[in-house]
Amino acid sequence: MAPPPFPSLPRQSPVPDPAGPVGRAEARRAAHRRRTAEKPDTLRRFVPQALVVAFLAGGTSAFVANDKAVRLTVDGAPRTMHTFADDVDELLEDEGVAVGAHDIVAPAPGAALASGDDIVVRYGRPVMLTLDGQPRRVWTTARTVDGALRQLGVRAEGAYLSASRSQAISRHGLVLDVRTERTVTFMADGRERTIRTNAATVSEALGEAGIALHGQDTTSVPPGSFPRDGQTVTVMRITATREVREEPIAYDTERTRDSSLFAGTEVVVRQGRQGARRVTYALRTVNGVRQKPRKVAEEVVREPVTQQVKVGTRPLPDSVRGADGLDWGALALCESGGRARAVDPSGNYGGLYQFDMGTWHDLGGTGLPQDAPAEEQTYRAKKLYVQRGASPWPHCGRRLYR
Repeated sequence: MAPPPFPSLPRQSPVPDPAGPVGRAEARRAAHRRRTAEKPDTLRRFVPQALVVAFLAGGTSAFVANDKAVRLTVDGAPRTMHTFADDVDELLEDEGVAVGAHDIVAPAPGAALASGDDIVVRYGRPVMLTLDGQPRRVWTTARTVDGALRQLGVRAEGAYLSASRSQAISRHGLVLDVRTERTVTFMADGRERTIRTNAATVSEALGEAGIALHGQDTTSVPPGSFPRDGQTVTVMRITATREVREEPIAYDTERTRDSSLFAGTEVVVRQGRQGARRVTYALRTVNGVRQKPRKVAEEVVREPVTQQVKVGTRPLPDSVRGADGLDWGALALCESGGRARAVDPSGNYGGLYQFDMGTWHDLGGTGLPQDAPAEEQTYRAKKLYVQRGASPWPHCGRRLYR
C-alpha cells in the first residue's frame, strides 16, 4: 500500500528579485530555508523515514503559526493580507508604506503584530490656514475641510470658509481662509448697534450694521482693519470747509548811526509798513466738535516796507553860556508837567518845553521834539533862551528865575 501524501503547505510568496528591495521578514524566511537545506548528511542516514516525515510535519506547523492575517488601512483604504512580519514597522516596510513625522500610525510602529490586528495609517496634510486674519501653517490627518476644522478645534458655525466643508484635502495640502463669527459694536449718530459678523473688514461690518459713511466720514480704527471679537468702533462724522484769512506781515527796522545827531536821538527816515499775506485754512468738525484749523496754503499779497531810523552818536554839549544858571526844571514842570514826550491838545507843540516844529528845526533839531532825549530838549531850550530870552514861554518863563 502506498504511503499517504504529505499535507499541503500554505502558499508562500515568491523569492524576491535580489536586485529589488527585500524586507527583513523575507530575509529571515530565506535564512531559515538555507539552514534547513544545510543539515548534515549523517542525520538523513540514521533517522528513519518516519522521523523525517514527522520533522517535516512539525516544520509546517511552525511555518503556519508565523503567518498572520491582518487588516491594513492606509489613508482610509483597507485591505486584508497575510504577513510574517513581527511588528508594525516590519509590516509597513514590507508593504512599501513610508510614513513621516506628521503621519499617524496605530498601533505604534514598534508594536508587535498578532493575527487579526487592525493597522491604520493616516497621512498628514499641510494646511495654510488664515484664521481671523492670522496666517499659520498647520498639519492635519483629516481628509476633508470639515474634518480638519474639527481636528484643529476651529468653531465653524456661522464662519466664512474659503472652501466647502466637504472639499477633499489632498496630500499636497490646501490653502484655507476662515473667519469665525464675532461680536462687534458700533457707536454712530448717538446710537449703539451690536451685530454678529464674519466680515473681513470693519468697513464690510459697517455695511452689515446698516451704517453708511459719507464724504470724509471715517471710523476710530482703520476701515480696512480686521474686526475683532468684542471690539467697539466709533463712527466719526466729519464735515470739512476752507477759510481764507488775510494776515499781517511785520516789517523790519534798519538803524543807521548818524554823527550829526546828538546821542540818544533817533530819527525815522522812512516809516515802516506792514505787509499782508492770504492764508487758507482747512476747518474740520468731528461729530459736531470743531478741530484746530490746519494751514494748507499761503500767498504774499503785499511785501512789508522796512523802517529806516538814524541813531545819533554826537555827544551833547555840557552847557550853553548865558543859560546854565536858570531853573529849567521849573520851566519844564510848568510847560509839560515834566514829561519829555508831552504833546499839547492841538498837536502843534511837544516836549518838555513845548516846542513848535519850526522853532525846533531852526534850533538844529530833527524829527519831532517830543522824540528827542530830555537832555537834547533842554540844550535846545537854552539856545532858544540865549536868542530870545523868556519870551517863547509867556506864561511859564518867569519860573526860570526862581
